This record gives sequence, C-alpha cells and structure tokens, in this order.
Amino acid sequence: MHKAKQALIWITDILKKHHTPFQITGGLAAIAYGANRPLEDIDIDIPDNQFDIIMSDVKSYIVFGPQRFNDNKWNLMLMTLNYQGELIDLSGADSTNIYNETTNVWILLKENLLKATKKKVFDLDLPVIPLMNLVYYKKILSREVDLIDIQQIESKNAPITKV
Repeated sequence: MHKAKQALIWITDILKKHHTPFQITGGLAAIAYGANRPLEDIDIDIPDNQFDIIMSDVKSYIVFGPQRFNDNKWNLMLMTLNYQGELIDLSGADSTNIYNETTNVWILLKENLLKATKKKVFDLDLPVIPLMNLVYYKKILSREVDLIDIQQIESKNAPITKV
C-alpha cells in the first residue's frame, strides 16, 4: 500500500495545485468505508473540463486518454496514469454512464463533487464519494468485486438506502 499512498499523494497534490475539485471513488472509496480487499487501482472523479488543466503535470504518466472510454459497463471520459507502477484512473464526473443489465438502460452518474465526504484515506483527509452514491453505482454494476465491497461496507455501516 506504500506505493499506492505515494501515488495518491502525487495526484492529489497536482489536483489541489490546479484547484481541481475531485473525489476518491471505486475500490479505494470502498476501503475508506470499511471494505477489506486488495486495491486494484486508484479511482478519482474530476470535472470533465479539468483534464486539460492538469495535462502539463501528468503528460509523461499517461497510458490512456484523456478520451471517451466505452465498454459493456462504462461510458465515460477517462485518463489512466501509471505513477511508479500504480494505476490511477481519472474519470469525468459530469458525463459518466454505467449500464444496468437488469433494465438494459444506460444511467448517467453525474457527481456533485461539492457533496463529497471527508474521509481518512491512507491517513490523508480527502474527499470521498458519498456512501449512498458509491453503493448505488456498485449495486447497478453488480460485478463480483462490487458485491463484495457492498457486503463489507454494509457490515460496518448503518443500513444504506438508495440515493
């Protein structure tokens, strides 16, 4: 986790330097809320219009994007960085869509970054996606890792209702 913490400090320092609003999401957010699993990568939401603003500081670490990424679960603005072996996914907070296989509908996940919750992440006070929002999108995705995260999060928090 030491490498992940160093990568997190590096990218959040850049985001703060450029006054870019952000929130931690994905597996790292799940860990901040009580999930206990290995971290795959660092996921961070930023406004769609902020990718160009941070470009000069991250250009040599880019392995994908920034551009639209589409697969069977996601349709989002994405930039993936590799900082000393740690992958960091910066996702657009304004236009991310996830696919709900139950209803066969794409759902817009427009995040209000001003509503992020301050949480300890690797002993750092950082903005994290609100718990209800995290559980909401993980339930829609319903990948194995998401279901494990939800179970572990719900076992350590009060009952969680839909956003």
